Amino acid sequence: MQTFRLFLLIILLQSSAAYAGLELGNPAPDIQGELLDGKVFSLHAYKGKVVLVNFWASWCEPCREEMPAIEAYLKKNKSQGFEVLAITVDKPADMGQAKQIMQNYSFLFAERQQMNYSGYGRIWRIPSSFIIDKQGKLRKNGLTGDPKVDTKLLDEIITPLLSTQ
Repeated sequence: MQTFRLFLLIILLQSSAAYAGLELGNPAPDIQGELLDGKVFSLHAYKGKVVLVNFWASWCEPCREEMPAIEAYLKKNKSQGFEVLAITVDKPADMGQAKQIMQNYSFLFAERQQMNYSGYGRIWRIPSSFIIDKQGKLRKNGLTGDPKVDTKLLDEIITPLLSTQ
């Protein structure tokens, strides 16, 4: 029993350490990998832009509900330095449906197996959206608070970030 308790303590400490870097205002961990269009992606290469990283799945109704608002905001603000990376957590068998959904959006699109986002820990809820400012700092942690992204949240968090250097 003592060994089990020690094991649990170690797991909890490791989990806490993994999320310690996800504090608002801290540098966002890099995300690297290959997008579905074959292009290489690195979040650090997008420094100077505000990036919304959205973890979603084709079977997730709240995920699909927030996408039109994100797309409208992207179209309105892309020229001001806003970008969206949508990472699907779909299983390979569901990728056809995910690709079909993404045909309606201009997001950068990747599947989780092709991306390294280990600095974000285990993505345990979807949708989960992270917002990174132009300096590469985390401004919204998708693992805490309300997971919903809507026009109000985009206006409140991202709009001020777009006007800063």
